Amino acid sequence: MATPASSDLLRRTFLEFFAQRGHEIVPSAPLVPQNDPTLMFVNAGMVQFKDVFTGKDRRPYQRAASSQKCIRISGKHNDLENVGVTARHQTFFEMLGNFSFGDYFKEDAIAFAWELLTKVYDISPSRLVVTIYNGEGGFPADDEAAAIWRKVTGFGDDRILRLGLADNFWTMGDVGPCGPCSEIHFFHGKEPDVARFGEEPRIDGTGWTEIWNNVFMQYERAEKDGPLVPLPAPSIDTGMGLERLASVLQGVTSNYDTDLLRGLVDKAAELSGKPYSGGSADDDVSMRVIADHARTAAFLIAEGVMPEKQRREYVLRRVMRRAIRHGHRLGIDRPFLHEVALEVVRRMGETYPELRDRRELIARVTEDEEVRFRSTLKRGMKILDERFDEMRSSGERTLPAAAAADLYTTYGFPLDLTQVISAESNFDVDVQGAEAIIKGAGEADGPIDPTAAVDPAHREARAKLAQPVVFTGYEHEEGDSEIVAIVRVEIQGEGDRARKVRALVERAEAGAAVEIVVRETPFYAESGGQVGDVGEVTADGARVEVKDTQKPLAGLVVHEGVVHEGALAVGQRVHLAVDHAARSATRRNHSATHVLHWALRKVLGEHAQQKGSRVGPDVLRFDFTHNRPLTREEISRIEDLVNEKVLTNAKVTTEILAMDEARRRGAMAIFEEKYGDTVRMLTMTPEVVELCGGTHACALGDIGLFKITSEGGVAAGVRRILASTGLNALAYARGVEAELARARQVAKAQGGDLAEKIGKIVAHERELEKKVAELERRILEGAGPAQGGGGGGIDAMLDGARDIGGIKVLARRVPDGTNPGALRDLAEKLRDKLGDRSAVLLGAAVGDKAQLAVMLSKSATERLKAGELIKPIARIVGGSGGGRPDMAQAGGTDVAQLDAAIAALYTEVERALAS
Repeated sequence: MATPASSDLLRRTFLEFFAQRGHEIVPSAPLVPQNDPTLMFVNAGMVQFKDVFTGKDRRPYQRAASSQKCIRISGKHNDLENVGVTARHQTFFEMLGNFSFGDYFKEDAIAFAWELLTKVYDISPSRLVVTIYNGEGGFPADDEAAAIWRKVTGFGDDRILRLGLADNFWTMGDVGPCGPCSEIHFFHGKEPDVARFGEEPRIDGTGWTEIWNNVFMQYERAEKDGPLVPLPAPSIDTGMGLERLASVLQGVTSNYDTDLLRGLVDKAAELSGKPYSGGSADDDVSMRVIADHARTAAFLIAEGVMPEKQRREYVLRRVMRRAIRHGHRLGIDRPFLHEVALEVVRRMGETYPELRDRRELIARVTEDEEVRFRSTLKRGMKILDERFDEMRSSGERTLPAAAAADLYTTYGFPLDLTQVISAESNFDVDVQGAEAIIKGAGEADGPIDPTAAVDPAHREARAKLAQPVVFTGYEHEEGDSEIVAIVRVEIQGEGDRARKVRALVERAEAGAAVEIVVRETPFYAESGGQVGDVGEVTADGARVEVKDTQKPLAGLVVHEGVVHEGALAVGQRVHLAVDHAARSATRRNHSATHVLHWALRKVLGEHAQQKGSRVGPDVLRFDFTHNRPLTREEISRIEDLVNEKVLTNAKVTTEILAMDEARRRGAMAIFEEKYGDTVRMLTMTPEVVELCGGTHACALGDIGLFKITSEGGVAAGVRRILASTGLNALAYARGVEAELARARQVAKAQGGDLAEKIGKIVAHERELEKKVAELERRILEGAGPAQGGGGGGIDAMLDGARDIGGIKVLARRVPDGTNPGALRDLAEKLRDKLGDRSAVLLGAAVGDKAQLAVMLSKSATERLKAGELIKPIARIVGGSGGGRPDMAQAGGTDVAQLDAAIAALYTEVERALAS
């Protein structure tokens, strides 16, 4: 191209080039993979086509092209540590790709790539080299590709380089399609120097950079470390990073200087009040990290991923907190990340409408997370600084695993952030030990299990279908069909080791647990938050009670149940009948969630967007983004709005539309749904228009009474509503009435004086509690040295205090039944009696629980920490605890070990002082 082109033009040119050559232009798939448990995030353009490559899915086209949103931040493809440090790595990027599903192969793929790069984009061939597979690992060298490249380009062997498995044999992960590949590399700099090929590009980007990879899909690996199996038809999968292409065609050496990222970098510079020089200085690195991480955060939040402690959610939190930390080191002393995220929305919202649609949500979640983290960042860094001072004094060079793990579990410090801060002070971190502690506490971001892929029996069942199972349940609750496959299910093992073992069978007798596959069904398979249908499958004296309906694989529906009578066989005609009452109740609940979603946004604001749902005959659960509990008034207003809509009895209509048309007509997409090129649009009133594939009421009046039964928090920035409709709402109201009647009876309240009577009872109870607490205190202070009495008062309890390393240490058991507050008060008084440089631990049995309290004088905290002392002591009674440097509490269930735990204080103090 003669003049530098915008990235939007480059993307459009790529897609138009392949559209003109018979390729279907397919929209980007979501970043969160659908029906693929082997991946944390979509990391390549081919992910949405994986089952097409293996022959398990069919599309109406054999050629495709796309611009795919990708994240490489976990598993095999993890670019996190290189972000900002190099000129070409991001966690989020766009991958341009063209694909052939058993149509064209190497010759056309190579010709297309060369024509597009050198003729359309006008890149000089003198700046390009290509690489091919050299034949390592027992597979032959790709001489075919070499010959094609010679023919197309005129290159000799000096420009067609042969590399090994690590570079030129592509795999998406531990399992999946794979094959040899051929990469195209571009030279940034004055004069191309092939002799320098292989050197990592410098921070200014000068050197050879891979811009396009053509993968020749020939094999599949079905299991980790398993054999490679030839694919049914050789296929093509290519990937070219839009950011790298833009850097080439916009005449810059860094991806961060392209129009995709430079505006975000400049925003970070503006917020910090510092200049961006584009070099390797720490400030430049921080600005690049902020730019990249803001993009990743904006796109993930737009897809409904919220910052939390588990799996994908923790990955987002880690990214956001790394960006916040870099802003902190740049001197930005206020929440800022949401401003950079909004710049992402402004720049990319036209291409990716989900950003624009969820602009307010992105801003709110990003700002809330930063406010939370900033409140703990200073405390966490203060703790680290104190620990570093101690380590310098003792000559330690490695931060212990327990300290690093505690920073994560207590303060939300990602482990890699602790590593960065430690490295800045020239300390290492026991990362392996910390990860083990975090994982043991159930806090780790559990990796996606590559062995959790679809059961082979389900893949075999899907292969028996000529086309995907047809769902007839929108119009019918009964129907006839033919059994295509029967999967027999057996439970092997017990307890936590129990697992389902599936196998295809031709026949199933009475008593067998089965999953039945038919060609068409009225049964709805669980998806989009709606549970699977229940009902019956019958035929010629045979009856199967269907307990659930699932979709384990795209295009496959299985009816899970037990054969109660007779026998079923493959090829047999059966009658399928959905449980009408259960389906009707589910419809009411599902339709109500859409009206509830509208009401929430109207009362709370547009940020109140659906985060998840669960609807079935007996459940209506709705999760939404909001950062505080709802008031009673807000709940009442939401209920009023929903019930007002219900009373209109508006007709519920559905239409099948192209996604673009549905969006144009105002349809709202839901996070957890998977959408294709065509969508099902649900219209309840002009205000309630959403995309949904579930089953629904015919009119809003069918919902009946809508009543919110509870509201609470489930995660940071996410609230949950439980509600009832129809007969469930009536049952709830009757339950509340019955509970009120019982309360009146117990409180001996008549008429409307129930609240007044309860108030008097509560006030009287508080007075009694105060008197009991005062009596406990007097008894304890006069109890003497022996448990339960003996006289002598509080002074006598000081007997037995030991001097350990200049600190007066006292550990005692006090009368059982002492509540934690009294235990803490007495420990504080004993500490004050002992005077400066003292440590006290008291313990008591309260029912079947052991209670412990530790108090340290201020001067003692210079050498000891109450929170650290109590943890090993608490483990003796089978519990846990923690607290401040001067005070800590713990509890445990092994009361028999209470005396041993109390006595352990002396040993723990000696150990702590010696370390």
